[in-house]
Amino acid sequence: MSLIKELDYGTPIRLSEDEVTLTIDGVGVSVPAGTSVMAAAMSMGTKIPKLCATDMLEPFGSCRMCLVEIEGRRGTPASCTTPAENGMIVRTQSDKLARLRKGVMELYISDHPLDCLTCSANGDCELQDMAGVVGLRDVRYGKEVANHFETDSPLALPVDTSNPYFQYDPAKCIVCNRCVRACEEVQGTFALTIEGRGFDSRVSAAGVSFLDSDCVSCGACVQACPTATLMEKTVVEHGQPEHSTVTTCAYCGVGCSFKAEMQGDKVVRMVPYKGGQANEGHSCVKGRFAWGYATHKDRITKPMIRETITDPWREVSWEEAINRAASEFKRIQNDYGREAVGAITS
Repeated sequence: MSLIKELDYGTPIRLSEDEVTLTIDGVGVSVPAGTSVMAAAMSMGTKIPKLCATDMLEPFGSCRMCLVEIEGRRGTPASCTTPAENGMIVRTQSDKLARLRKGVMELYISDHPLDCLTCSANGDCELQDMAGVVGLRDVRYGKEVANHFETDSPLALPVDTSNPYFQYDPAKCIVCNRCVRACEEVQGTFALTIEGRGFDSRVSAAGVSFLDSDCVSCGACVQACPTATLMEKTVVEHGQPEHSTVTTCAYCGVGCSFKAEMQGDKVVRMVPYKGGQANEGHSCVKGRFAWGYATHKDRITKPMIRETITDPWREVSWEEAINRAASEFKRIQNDYGREAVGAITS
């Protein structure tokens, strides 16, 4: 068993009856009109480096990692905010693009703690992944200037552990805005913002702790975060999960799909499954974080029946339990009429 990894196209998948055909790295591809160059590349298996982009959010174009070259156009546009067009010829790899991407990544890493071995996101960090993708091996900047991660730095901020389910570590924030945008576009709570200007800017829960803010703990910001800035406390405590399975949330009748991510038989976190028809990769606080009932000692995991209310429960097979329920419905209807049976479901 292994972790279920879902494809991230970088920008939302567009639906259109009209198609456009373009060439990416010498290969032709047809995609629905309105699709970004990044998503078009991903649809043919070409991953363009990215940090601020994810297909649960509208394109933003701030990280400058996804730069490409387009024949006949000046500069190096961001592939996430550039719509695919008929006849477009795109290059996702070149010496120029490699230098630009490595330079941008070097600036990110210059203001980021290099504690990967002890970081709770080690092995599940997009910043770590992208540093490897662009081949960054050395950082020339930030050694003798102010930063956000050294404890004695005037820019350093404490870790916010006020929320019962996740923590916020501003030292690891790359200001990609993904959490802010997820709060706005996915959840619609508008609890997060970017506070400060320029190098001083950081994600903020409106100037107060996450617990005291308008945050509803849906977890959309945690799911969107590409680093360990926003991280589930269960992962901080227990480490990264090793395998996962798709399951259905048992709290209500909506039927939200989740990836139960586990170590052995122990659940480490529940992540909304993008393929779920009911929730499409989002969830409420209960399904996302309040899954302790899954392993609670009082949880009923097998069908049980009893003859009378004073008898003890006894475990039976599903077949016997369903047959018993059906026979009792029939008995009650025979004794008291068809309208004597009602149901409340969830």
